[in-house]
Amino acid sequence: MQIKNAKLILLFVVITLGTAPSRSQAEEVTLTRKGDSVEVSIGGKPFTTYHFDTHTAKAYLQPLRDAHGVIVTRGFPVGDAIPAGQEHDPSLEPHQRPLYFGHGDIGGYDFWGEEVFQKYYEPGDKSRYGRMVLRKVDEVRSGSDSGTIRATFDLVGDQKPFGEETQEFTFRGDVDSRVIDCEFVIRANHGALKIGDTKEGTFAIRVAPELDEPTGRMVSSEGGKGEPQIWGKRANWVDYDGVIDGQTLGIAIFDSPKSFRHPTYWHARGYGLFAANPFGIKQFTRDAAQDGSYTIPDGQSLRFRYRVLIHDGTYKDAHVAEKYQQYAAHQ
Repeated sequence: MQIKNAKLILLFVVITLGTAPSRSQAEEVTLTRKGDSVEVSIGGKPFTTYHFDTHTAKAYLQPLRDAHGVIVTRGFPVGDAIPAGQEHDPSLEPHQRPLYFGHGDIGGYDFWGEEVFQKYYEPGDKSRYGRMVLRKVDEVRSGSDSGTIRATFDLVGDQKPFGEETQEFTFRGDVDSRVIDCEFVIRANHGALKIGDTKEGTFAIRVAPELDEPTGRMVSSEGGKGEPQIWGKRANWVDYDGVIDGQTLGIAIFDSPKSFRHPTYWHARGYGLFAANPFGIKQFTRDAAQDGSYTIPDGQSLRFRYRVLIHDGTYKDAHVAEKYQQYAAHQ
């Protein structure tokens, strides 16, 4: 009986190991400051660059690559430049940078759109545009298994600071994945600060066109498939997967259980934009009685946490659901 039980236990272990998500050895992360940017390499290979030039309205990461070097995000804008010949394309939406944090109404200013791209927006647009102005790069730290960047910005409108934002990114990777843990903190350091209810926000990625629908696929933790089942809905995570340069791969955003209004609503589009947005409740629910705005009291702050996972294979191959549970359990 003991021998039989031992065989059953061994069989269970083999099956479990065969189906569990891989836990490959972490690779070294190297961060290199170069002027108004920090270059990020993982395992000796370029991964991304953090850009914070004060001439650009907001900080962003560009591009994002998978573990094999394939770029998984859209290639523009570069700085404030867009592709030649597309200067008058209203569908271009160049403010949707490869990875960024911004909201359409912070203190009455638009940090989602950017004034430099105003001609691409609705005719007669009267938005008041805000800017992130770098105050200090607080940390640039490389490591054997992770690396961290932290920077502090003034939130500026009409050339006056009215709030503060801190961005922190921790990068990790192994032979088949890349991970970014992201934390954003908005602080009301010039009086109470209201963040308005609008769908235009908030933590966003614009993926490479190969991942757009219908060639790519978008799924959510709630079983939603495609824009109609995901846009404006709440979920723990959303994943795009598809084929780029002959490789099947994907990219997911995880909403932390400790982030504001978890599980977040999603401003997720089939054309390649997906964004976690906890504020746009009125527009997402189409219920005029709802109000997703939030006012940060003077001297206090609001914190947002997310994980970005870039993986080999489809979301099922990469065990995205299981990896989210592992992530959530350690928040």
